[in-house]
Amino acid sequence: MAFTLQIGESAPQFTNLPGVDGKDYSLADFADANILIVVFSCNHCPYVVGSEDRMNALYADYKPRGVAMIAINSNETDNHPTDSFEHMVVRAKEKGFQFPYVRDESQEVATAYGALRTPHFYVFDIKRKLRYTGRMDDDPRQPGKQTTHELRDALDALLDGREPRVPVTNPIGCNVKWQGKDAHWMPPEACDLV
Repeated sequence: MAFTLQIGESAPQFTNLPGVDGKDYSLADFADANILIVVFSCNHCPYVVGSEDRMNALYADYKPRGVAMIAINSNETDNHPTDSFEHMVVRAKEKGFQFPYVRDESQEVATAYGALRTPHFYVFDIKRKLRYTGRMDDDPRQPGKQTTHELRDALDALLDGREPRVPVTNPIGCNVKWQGKDAHWMPPEACDLV
């Protein structure tokens, strides 16, 4: 069985994830959205840092079209203290996140989705079936250097009633930092998606 959620599979449930805005979030909170983006993110990864302004712009562009987004930080904090909830609050304020940014302390949500890297994007349709997974574009670390836009392409296709031309890409970023494991450890069944 694949580690990462496969195209067509349903979004795994999550409940009561604490957000930097003081609210707790569950999958059900996004029931009204035509499309839901779940992105596994963090504070310290340079690939995330390089993507944050693009994430803000993407959300601003697509929210009026019925697209919701939630960013989930599942990284362990013993060896990565800057990924703590307190630091998340500061980071979200600094960057002006308008989408929920939540903490998955148990790492159960990252495991359920099969998050490989930060950032790792999952796009679900109105029935919460996975329609795209992978990267935002081909250069998350250096804003303005990207030459592809797979996440936007997938959103545009779905909003137009079409299948994404490229439904799966490999996420580009730091691996998720798993509790009690070496910083570069990944589950043995985790592998590139394509």
